This record gives sequence, structure tokens and C-alpha cells, in this order.
Amino acid sequence: MPHSPEDKKRVLTRVRRIRGQVEALERALEAGEPCIAVLQQIAAVRGAANGLMGEMVEIHLNDELVNGETTREQRAQRMDEIGHLLRAYLK
Repeated sequence: MPHSPEDKKRVLTRVRRIRGQVEALERALEAGEPCIAVLQQIAAVRGAANGLMGEMVEIHLNDELVNGETTREQRAQRMDEIGHLLRAYLK
């Protein structure tokens, strides 16, 4: 979870944008839009989700590894956790 109000606001704005894109995708499917339009909307949703993931990873790394008061062992554990998460995300 983002700790600063600015980070939280930025992330929530991205989530709301993604929700709008998903709702537009749903409307396109319900309206029987051409496949290419649906595929473009799916690509937009995916891009937005990737952007959100990137921003959250950056916030997490900054909060936990750069600014956080952690030991070397805690940082190593957190890097291991984020590594597993990124590998799962990129599958």
C-alpha cells in the first residue's frame, strides 16, 4: 500500500482509469463491436495494468528498500519476495 498521500492518489487515479477502460471493453462486447476494436481495448487495459504494476513496484521498492529502516537481511528477503512476484507477473 502506498504510504504517502500523493502516491495513494496517483495509484487510485490509475485504478479508476483501468476501471473505465474495462467498462468500455464490456460495452464494446455487449454492442458487438468489431474484433479489432475489442482487441485494441484489451491492449489498452493490459497497458494500463502494466503501468499500475510498474508504479506500485517503484513505490514498494522506494518505501521498503530506499527509505525504509531495514536490515541487510530484511532487504534481501524483500528483494526475494519482489523477485518471485515479478516472475509470476511476467509469466
